[in-house]
Amino acid sequence: MKKIVISTLFISLIAGSLWHNRLDILLSIAPSLRAWQLPVGPNQPVLWTQGPTQANLSPSQRPPNIILILADDMGFNDISLHNGGAADGSLQTTAIDALAQDGVQFRSGYAANAVCAPSRASILTGRYSTRFGFEFTPFFKIGATIFKWAQDLNPGPLPVYFNDAGIENMPDMTAQGLPPSEITIAELLKDAGYYTAHIGKWHLGGSAEMPEMLPQNQGFIDSLYMSGMLYLPEDHPEVVNAKRENQSIERMVWSTAQYAASFNGGPAFEPSGYVTDYYTDEAIKVIDQHQNEPFFLYLAHWGIHNPLQAARADYEALSHIEDHTLRVYAAMILALDRSVRRITEKLTETGLADNTLIVFTSDNGGASYIGLPNINQPYRGWKLTLFEGGTHVPFLAKWPAKIEAGSQFDAPIHHMDLFSTFAGAAGVATPSDRIIDGVNLLPYLNGSEAEAPHETLFWLEGHQETVLHRGMKLIRAQQPRKVWLFDLAVDPTEQFNLANEQPETVKLLNEKLDAHRLAQAQPMWPSLINAPQLIDKHGEQPYEVGDAFIYWPN
Repeated sequence: MKKIVISTLFISLIAGSLWHNRLDILLSIAPSLRAWQLPVGPNQPVLWTQGPTQANLSPSQRPPNIILILADDMGFNDISLHNGGAADGSLQTTAIDALAQDGVQFRSGYAANAVCAPSRASILTGRYSTRFGFEFTPFFKIGATIFKWAQDLNPGPLPVYFNDAGIENMPDMTAQGLPPSEITIAELLKDAGYYTAHIGKWHLGGSAEMPEMLPQNQGFIDSLYMSGMLYLPEDHPEVVNAKRENQSIERMVWSTAQYAASFNGGPAFEPSGYVTDYYTDEAIKVIDQHQNEPFFLYLAHWGIHNPLQAARADYEALSHIEDHTLRVYAAMILALDRSVRRITEKLTETGLADNTLIVFTSDNGGASYIGLPNINQPYRGWKLTLFEGGTHVPFLAKWPAKIEAGSQFDAPIHHMDLFSTFAGAAGVATPSDRIIDGVNLLPYLNGSEAEAPHETLFWLEGHQETVLHRGMKLIRAQQPRKVWLFDLAVDPTEQFNLANEQPETVKLLNEKLDAHRLAQAQPMWPSLINAPQLIDKHGEQPYEVGDAFIYWPN
């Protein structure tokens, strides 16, 4: 009997220890689980579809080439054009800045959402992604589990709420994506005779089992697909890493990330270098091989999303920056700027620069959890919040044949406008069988349209909802149950909440939000998490009673 009691006690202690250390155990096995799910082979050359070797028409006689360069998690202050210098104020993003100097700077350019995937869905379709139920960002079930256990073991002062039933019944992340019934800008342009290529991040669903959501079945003739989240292997001699492993999102990313790409649905393989440079190398091949025909290139960089990993040469070039994490982050921006420089130089070299429309923007604002201040300066808030820091992003365009160099455009524009703008540039009609929310910006840039492109814009993500109407911006949330009202014309950094002073404006904007919400589809998958976000502090700064916060539902 004594032996049974001792054995039971021993087993209980072991089980208790295992449960207490369940997160560390899960994190330790997550990479091997991921590798089992997705074997990664050695690098292999990408065999892009070969374009015509000779041109029937000169570049100026053809429809324009169109290049969309989408950065990931880039804050408004991450380019020197906006504040004189990025990072510590010394980093000059000369190539990105030159797009505006040679074209137009949209001073009020908005992301479609404060988080990545819904923004990407709106960009490609020209519609509020909530019109077809794409309201929340797709999430790996293992990621939700890591996040939940991290919170259980190390709860913060503000609780995190989890939809346990939603996590349990969540469809695979690859099934959470862009419905094939939606029409993408790639499909429109492909049907009009364009060669279409996607490089980099997708985050709109699809797998070998569900190929209809993959880029090559959403209008892209070729797709070099980001199959992993590492810029280089963590122990590579040419990489410098910066980690904030006290942050749950950081732990989740570092523990599940791989160094992998795939091409046109084929097996995963290792890229051939630092991922930002690798994607740029391949983009230049696309331009080379398709310089004799109109092409649409969607270059969806992973930079500068975490995990924070810099190429060692870029890190060493910024030795004057003392803070290690900031230096890594700045070096990642440097690589992104180099990408833009190399692409614009290739366009000049091939004689395509004058008749190529290039747009550069970010999917949302900079993230709090990387623990760096000022990345969204001068705006308030972060990625995951609908304050300006989460949605007011870099937004630049260059098309020498059509856009006057050095232009500025101050009226609000939105990611969904890119669909109609690209279609308009190519001379292609937009679909008439559905609501297209975006507008063609070109008539506004050349002066043939005098009014602002939008009187009202909306952002929806669960209970966090926002409307911008004639300069007045309302944010409402259920947790905390609160309404903020800002007059962006006089208070662009959202310092003064006018909700109590202007109840009639609040009533009007609430009615507009209610009507818009009613016109949207039900979410295609549920929200799993409701997590607090400090509005005025980054992730390395502790919460103190009285700090402003809002909950992010996803």
